[in-house]
Amino acid sequence: MNNVPRAFQGLTALALAFLLMAGGEASARVSGTSGSGDGSPAAPKTFNLVAKDAQLVTGDGNTIYGWGYADAGTGTMQYPGPVLLVNQNDTVVVNLTNALPVGQPVSLVFPGQQGVAATCVSACTDGLLAKQVAPGGQVSYRFVASQAGTYRYHSGSNPSLQIDMGLVGAMVVRPAAFDAGNPAARKAYPQAGTEFDREFLLMLTEMDAAMHDAVYQQVRSNQPVTVDTSAFYATMWFINGRTAPDTLLADSVPWLPNQPYAAAPIMHPGERILIREINAGRDLHPFHHHGAHMLLIARDARVLESASGAGPDLASADFTIRSIPGQTMDLIFEWTGKNIGWDVYGTSNGHACHENAVTHFDPVTHEWCPDHGKPLPVVLPNQQDVQMGEYYSGSPYLGQFGVLPQGHPGLNENAGYFHIWHSHNEKEITTNNVFPGGMKTFLIIEAPGVNIVE
Repeated sequence: MNNVPRAFQGLTALALAFLLMAGGEASARVSGTSGSGDGSPAAPKTFNLVAKDAQLVTGDGNTIYGWGYADAGTGTMQYPGPVLLVNQNDTVVVNLTNALPVGQPVSLVFPGQQGVAATCVSACTDGLLAKQVAPGGQVSYRFVASQAGTYRYHSGSNPSLQIDMGLVGAMVVRPAAFDAGNPAARKAYPQAGTEFDREFLLMLTEMDAAMHDAVYQQVRSNQPVTVDTSAFYATMWFINGRTAPDTLLADSVPWLPNQPYAAAPIMHPGERILIREINAGRDLHPFHHHGAHMLLIARDARVLESASGAGPDLASADFTIRSIPGQTMDLIFEWTGKNIGWDVYGTSNGHACHENAVTHFDPVTHEWCPDHGKPLPVVLPNQQDVQMGEYYSGSPYLGQFGVLPQGHPGLNENAGYFHIWHSHNEKEITTNNVFPGGMKTFLIIEAPGVNIVE
């Protein structure tokens, strides 16, 4: 198969086949909603959100009760809430309706946005952080998205409870000159040095399963929700609202109706991918990216630059990103196989490396030509002496298959490389103490020539 949807992996060959037939493809750009309107003051970008409840599915086969924001057009509660996609300098209007089955008011706050004005439609009160709306009521928020970058939004009403329950989402503000159809115009910020080929959102959150169960029991009994949030103790960890191994599934698979966003980045060697990483929870998460260092170019939607317009000249590279609660980060990741010490494309398939005299890379395949033709520096053990992972192609070479043992699931459809990305806090890669689970996914590197669906 040469044309793959992003995050095609599953747990069994049957699940993989069903996923491919389901048409649940994801984009190599951040999935979300662009609302209505053109962003002008007369026709603002308008989003209609509804606070609702639902049962969320976890990778260990259980469910957990949660609250979240739904796009009023679909009516389906999402965790996290719909990703709001706007352009720099757009006028944005977000209308919020409270449809939670509890007596709590809800609201929206937009950290990083200036001049947010709230207009009451019905059943509103002044909350601690924002104008809030009682069950059945509606409130409207309006602001100008003046700065490009990655942002979160969340409820400002009883946030210690409501954010953990799921009332949180992301907003992406693209530069005014952004053109998704033109690779040369794909930039995270107006500044040079923020260019990318593909982009992905990774929203990190956690939940206290016992607290969610207590809330559910109170809701079922039609009792006021009263829980001690100071006793919060996380037992569930999510990327884009999913726990591993569900993080590997495509966007909008039908068995995860309330968790539509995929969380497995995919790329070719030599591409620059932009990771929009958000810690939307209350705990610090040391998020670890195998394969290469991440280059941090912006924090909290502000480019790390020494002077205005200089670009990310203060950017820093690291192998583990210290993801602080409430913080958003924009990170650039690249992988080429440079200086790995052997030819990652193999030594027996007759491929050529057309070396650029300055960069020493092949300009098409991005092969590091000084390693061209070098054999693997170890002798691979006999097949019966190793345990092969589900995503191993049978060959150490990118884009090549080898012999797999009988019974191997063969989940690596294109002989790509799989690099695990996960929390470096070991308990956070479990789901209710079940391993593997939690805050874990994979980066997939596909060989040149494999078409990645956009």
